Order: sequence, then C-alpha cells, then structure tokens
Amino acid sequence: MAEPSWQELLRLRLAERNNKESAFAPIIEQYRRLAQQTKLLRERNSTLLRAVGSVKGTTSNSTGTGEDANPVRAAYLASLETQISSLRDELANLYKTQGQNAQRLLSMNETLREKEELSRIDSENLRRARDELQALRVKVNQHAELMAEKDSTIQMLHDEISTALLELSQIEERNQTLLKDNAKLLQRWLDAKQVEANRMNEANEFYENMRSRHETVLSWRDGSGSEAGVGTNTGTVSDSNHVLPLSGKEFENPEVEIATTKNGLVSPASKLVDLTPNG
Repeated sequence: MAEPSWQELLRLRLAERNNKESAFAPIIEQYRRLAQQTKLLRERNSTLLRAVGSVKGTTSNSTGTGEDANPVRAAYLASLETQISSLRDELANLYKTQGQNAQRLLSMNETLREKEELSRIDSENLRRARDELQALRVKVNQHAELMAEKDSTIQMLHDEISTALLELSQIEERNQTLLKDNAKLLQRWLDAKQVEANRMNEANEFYENMRSRHETVLSWRDGSGSEAGVGTNTGTVSDSNHVLPLSGKEFENPEVEIATTKNGLVSPASKLVDLTPNG
C-alpha cells in the first residue's frame, strides 16, 4: 500500500490528538454539571437556613400568615430565580460559544478549502513535474544510447583510420621499394643499352676497318696481278719480309676478320662479328 499524502497524514494526526484530548470529555462534563448542581444546592441550603433562622426569630403571633409572607417559599423562589438566571447566563454563554464555534468552523472551512485548493494546485504541479521528470529521463536514456552509438561509431572510425594509415604506410613503403627497384632496373637497362651501343660502335668501327682493308686488298690485287702471275683462284701477297696467300672468297666476304701479327703477317680469323641487339 502506498504511503498517505501529507494532507492525509495531517488529518490522521489531528484526529489522534482530538481522540486523546476528548477521551475524558464526558467525565469532565459530568463533573462540571455536578459542581454546578452542588453550588446551586449549597446556595439553596444557605437560603433555606437563613429563612429558617428568620422564622425562628419572629414571634408566634405574627400577622403575616399568607402564602406570600412565607419566608421558606420566598427563599425557594429566590433560589429558583437565581438558578434560572444562572441557567440563562449559561445558555447565553453556550450561544456565544456556539456562535464562536460556528465562526471558527466557517473560518476553518474556508481555510480548509484554501488548503485543498493549494493542495490540488500542488498535486497538479507535482504531477506535471513527475511527467516532465519522466520525459527528461526518457530523453537522458535516448541521449545515452545515442552517445553510446556515436562512441561505437567513433571507435570503428578510429579502427578504420588506423587500418588505413597502416595500409598507407605499407603502400608507401612498397612504393619506395618499387621506386628503388625501378631506379636499379632503369640504371641496369641504361648500362646494358650503353654496353650495347659501345658494342655496336665497336662492330661498326670494325666493319668499316675491315671494309677499308678489303678494298685495299682488292685494289692491291688488281694492281699487282699481272706482275706476280696470280692464278684465277689463288694468289700471294708479298712484302719485304713475308708472303700471304689469299683466296678470292676471303676478300669478297667483309665479315672475315684479318689479324695482323707483330711481324706484319695478316691471316684470316674464324671469329665472326656478333651484330645482334644484345651485343
């Protein structure tokens, strides 16, 4: 069971206080009435005693024998009038107290109405505050979930960025390696092309040299053929120290290498010139 509100708690405490204070109210009221009756009886007895004393003090042949001249009756009537006046006063006090109580009751009802209105307003404000609190809690939970999602997304992005940076560094390292390899290969290609060009230059130079020698030999053979008695297929080349036999095919082939020794002897070589692109 839910705890009572503060209005209900205040009402319960006031009712408990009233029950405690009014527990002995009937007994007190009875004692008050007994005290009033005792006072009235005492006054009546004193009045009767005074009347009896006045009767004893008079003579037996008094002339006042009527009912109006009876002092006991007069005392009794006086006591009754006193009692009536006291009761009237008590009734007036009761009316006055009742009026005051009615006025207090009206004021208390008005106060209670104002308090109830304030309580209703406070209850409405409390309800609105609870609704707003619930809405704010929902928003806080939503924001917490959103922040958790954003944190997870940020973590994923950080991981992806780290992976991308690692791949980029690997790619850059690979590019550097490839650049170095390409530079080495280019340098080797350039060196190979340079060697090939040198070989081609040497081959061209050797070819020109052999061509010039072949032309020289042909011109020498044509000039000295009739004098030396050279045959149709063979001939000899002579100088001051040696004689070189030569055939016609050797002079016609420009690729035949003719080597000259230290002592001036020229002989055909069997080695051919390699004029391929690889040198």
